Amino acid sequence: MNISVNLAARLSLALLWIFTAATSAIFAQALSYQILAAAGIDGSLASICLYSGSIVDLLIGVWLLYGRQLRHCYWLQLIIITLYTVLLTVIDAHYWLHPFGPLTKNIPLLVMIYYLYRQEKELEKNI
Repeated sequence: MNISVNLAARLSLALLWIFTAATSAIFAQALSYQILAAAGIDGSLASICLYSGSIVDLLIGVWLLYGRQLRHCYWLQLIIITLYTVLLTVIDAHYWLHPFGPLTKNIPLLVMIYYLYRQEKELEKNI
């Protein structure tokens, strides 16, 4: 993958993480709280989970824009997406069959992020 394609992939990931942070914390708060309630998380703990998750998403998006230590950022994304996927599967597995594919979309995302991780690792080797 050439550098401009890597950059486009990285910037699209940054947009995804930043938009997800805003969507969860601002635009879809009610749905976010419903999902947490289904896991038995409510009250102030639900707010802590919602906002800390949104902050983590925002920070990853900003990290991707900043462009430093990207190999670590990609590794962190792999862990967080896997964690989110497992948690949401445990909370309500129907999200795998949801028509908009909120969990199935994670599979190609994980593949793309892993590919970018490998590319970054190769770049670091050649420096």
